Amino acid sequence: MIGGNKKVMSPNGLDAKTFFEGQGGITYNDFILLPGHIDFALDAITLETNLTRNIKIKRPLVSSPMDTVTESKMAISMALLGGIGIIHYNNTIDEQVKEVRRVKRFENGFITDPVVLSPNHTIRDVDALKEAYGFSGIPITEDGTLNSKLVGIVTKRDIDFEEDRTKLVREVMTTQLITAPAGISLSEGNKILKESKKGKLPLVDKQGRLVSLMSRTDLLKNEDFPFSSKNKDKQLLVGAALSTREEDKERLAELVKAGVDVIVIDSSQGDSTFQINTIKYIKKTYPHLEVMGGNVVTAKQCKSLIDAGADALRIGMGSGSICITQDTLSVGRAQGSAIYHTAKFSKEYANIPVMADGGIAHIGHIVKALSLGASTVMMGGLLAGTSESPGEYFYEGGVRVKKYRGMASHEAMEKGGGKRYLAVEDRIKVAQGVTGTVVDKGSVVHLVQYLMQSLLHSLQELGCKSIQELHKGIYEGTLRFEMRSPSAQAEGTVHSLYSFKEPHLGLLRGR
Repeated sequence: MIGGNKKVMSPNGLDAKTFFEGQGGITYNDFILLPGHIDFALDAITLETNLTRNIKIKRPLVSSPMDTVTESKMAISMALLGGIGIIHYNNTIDEQVKEVRRVKRFENGFITDPVVLSPNHTIRDVDALKEAYGFSGIPITEDGTLNSKLVGIVTKRDIDFEEDRTKLVREVMTTQLITAPAGISLSEGNKILKESKKGKLPLVDKQGRLVSLMSRTDLLKNEDFPFSSKNKDKQLLVGAALSTREEDKERLAELVKAGVDVIVIDSSQGDSTFQINTIKYIKKTYPHLEVMGGNVVTAKQCKSLIDAGADALRIGMGSGSICITQDTLSVGRAQGSAIYHTAKFSKEYANIPVMADGGIAHIGHIVKALSLGASTVMMGGLLAGTSESPGEYFYEGGVRVKKYRGMASHEAMEKGGGKRYLAVEDRIKVAQGVTGTVVDKGSVVHLVQYLMQSLLHSLQELGCKSIQELHKGIYEGTLRFEMRSPSAQAEGTVHSLYSFKEPHLGLLRGR
């Protein structure tokens, strides 16, 4: 008792409104979330969330439309794991459409576009494919293309002890094959694989032409994806990036024919007449198609795109690991502040979901992005270097790596990446991104499974059973925030050790 009155303890930490509206730019590492009360098990938590106004996904993860991150292989894996992939547009119309169609045609367990060689290739060619893709069971067809007659298969056993790597495939391939007719069910194919004890099962048509392939490894890996992102026709969901240029109306028409589910307007600064007109055109011409606008970082920008008809917003400007927009142009916003203010406005103004894009370096950043109001997070660098990302592995300083580049790097702009910066025809191109390398991370399947298990634990620590409950805590003030000093940041990570190993690396690689 003090002065005859009870001493009232102020709640620990600050509510989001007080924390973010009373300070300048805040990013992920600047704050920590205070724990809540745990009265439920992990299996009580749901991670379902809105990608757009009308599309829900079971996991809040989206792969970035970058040419070193997302093509069909990544998009298929992301959809199987409960998220979604956005196919980049640093390619021709036909190439982008082809990638979208591959996702829509995907049947779980069937490899519909297997890598194929001809009898006149060499063992060295098989070695190159194994180095690039990580497998060596290669179907051999008459002319080295899919849909031609299957004549053999080359496996690891066929070539392991051959010293002459210039020897032709026809001299070492297995010709006594176990095949199955195209059109069989996944369970029927799985039964044949088990009984034959083979690693690969080619599926052929009545003329003996290769149609697709089943793999024991993929069956084991793809055995159960209960959170797959699918439409009403049971096809995997997929998105595609689009610029605001007039000529991309033709690209849009072809993407719609291919069955794309959501269009992401890919622009570094989304609040423009060009994007507003593009969104209006899409919603008028293809009213069923969901559109994500962006990138934006302020409430005013959000209003412009929501009024134009955007079904979701992409948040972030200059916060990506390969982005130098803030350094080069001195325009942008700290990502934490950007997410909080745009998410709050978009929810109050039209209940439109926002996606955090940029700066996601590890699981903690995913948790923090969601805790600021984002419904999903877009990842680039975190997914780059996985076996499902485009590009080939190579060695740099003895380390196995893949190339990763910003879409505003000089290298990417030469291929068309400058479209998102309205700078394709500029005589002098100003780079807002860099090109670099990232370490081999193994399969995205193991990576995402690890990230999502970690997210479940984070929500449990916060006392929230869902992303919606987490968002409720933001606006009701029950979710508490605290600033982290540089010393607190240093204390909160590994320190005072001579050496250490990341505890999750083995899990990420599935080894």
